[in-house]
Amino acid sequence: MASEHSEETNADNSALALKILVAGGFGVGKTTLVGAVSEIRPLRTEELLSELGQHVDDTGAVERKTTTTVAMDFGRITIRSDLSLYLFGTPGQDRFWFLWDELSQGALGAVVLADTRRLEDSFPAVDYFEHRHIPFVVAVNCFTNARTYGALEVSRALDLDRGTPVVLCDARDRDSGKEVLIRLVEYAGRMHTARLLDSVG
Repeated sequence: MASEHSEETNADNSALALKILVAGGFGVGKTTLVGAVSEIRPLRTEELLSELGQHVDDTGAVERKTTTTVAMDFGRITIRSDLSLYLFGTPGQDRFWFLWDELSQGALGAVVLADTRRLEDSFPAVDYFEHRHIPFVVAVNCFTNARTYGALEVSRALDLDRGTPVVLCDARDRDSGKEVLIRLVEYAGRMHTARLLDSVG
């Protein structure tokens, strides 16, 4: 019995939990992605859009959107028995960006969700993570009424650093979202290893 308990404790101690940010412009699908992949009931801090916010919240391509995240979304997904990801969805509007610095503390990396109908909305998130050297992947949320672009076209349009992954996804689909997260973990792992080697070289 003691041996079994010891093995369970060692297994618990070897389990890794990583913090991931899900960022992007207003209405791009961050809350949807976190909700789709989370194995727990996601924590959401959404409020109804109001007339007061009409002049700052551009709903041009997302007319049916009625709520907005005002603090963060939170969810968790187990990638494998020894690896869990804690997901923090950031608010998309400029006026809530003061929260990004807090949320990004200790993050392994980020997913920048993009909508090709409003690709320019992705620039602030891309700039944020590039300037802070936080590894990220761009995940193009393939809306049904949006024109389809290839990964290379999106990479060029966003002027991404060479090697930054661009993947196509459906934020509503759990498997699709999980593939995006796995791609991020792999990429961030390579980036952190390379930086570690550079620091001791």
